[in-house]
Amino acid sequence: MRQAVYGLPPVDLAEVAGDAVQVSPLIPGSARLEDLSEGSLDVATVLAPPGTVERRYVLAQILRALVPGGRMVALAPKDRGGTRLAKELAAFDCPASDQPRRHHRICTLVRPPAPAGIAAAIEAGGPRHVDNLALCTQPGIFSWDRLDPGTALLLANLPPLKGRGADLGAGLGILSRAVLGSSAVTALTLVEIDRRAVEMAGRNIADPRAAILWADVRTPGTVPGSLDFVVMNPPFHDGGTEDQALGRTFIARAAEALRAGGMLWLVANAHLPYEGALREAFRSVSVTVQAGGYRVYEARR
Repeated sequence: MRQAVYGLPPVDLAEVAGDAVQVSPLIPGSARLEDLSEGSLDVATVLAPPGTVERRYVLAQILRALVPGGRMVALAPKDRGGTRLAKELAAFDCPASDQPRRHHRICTLVRPPAPAGIAAAIEAGGPRHVDNLALCTQPGIFSWDRLDPGTALLLANLPPLKGRGADLGAGLGILSRAVLGSSAVTALTLVEIDRRAVEMAGRNIADPRAAILWADVRTPGTVPGSLDFVVMNPPFHDGGTEDQALGRTFIARAAEALRAGGMLWLVANAHLPYEGALREAFRSVSVTVQAGGYRVYEARR
């Protein structure tokens, strides 16, 4: 039986076979959801993402890949799209049972011979060029259709850089593109956990000095060493829940990667308590600017 899973559904809410193919873009090494051929799956389990356009795109791609008569289990927290799942599946002409359990809604359906609206949902959620960013992007990527205000503040206060560096949590490559504007930069490694962002960054940055890695910064050894600088706007949510440990891990990885005297430029929400972690790992730390609820830190290894 050919099975796939999207994301990491809670084990007590959805049973997933051990040989199911993982197709989430947020799990490095996973298969590409878009590469599943039509009718290639018998069973699919989907932890549906919270964004409406992204969620409909994922559901449509899974329906496209399921064989007629194939079974889908789709679930999501009630406050992150779960209450809309059954209605969205019905819009594809796929009526589903809808079971509430542990603050989730769990929908189960059998794929009909000809679901409706699949092509339109895939087109709406697919890659595109956004003029106001002058970048290729895709719904579901962090800040996919606008410039994040923290990134904007860091861009406005970032000095010209030189030597070898890294952009941790690089996203679409907005920071990296600015960094590479300095001819004194010799190499830049972009590290990003979202495969879609990695693919879009590859389109947005055509520079032989740049290397783009689909990887989790939390994995030891991911970031190259002996760097002259690191830039980052680290995430502080994991699966929709605030996780300050995530930012502290980014700080630790940056400290490990930098040579003695190397510099970190970090932007973060002002309420996040990162200064202690920075002072533990770096010789000197200063706040270069605070505005709009964000702080830009400059730290020397």
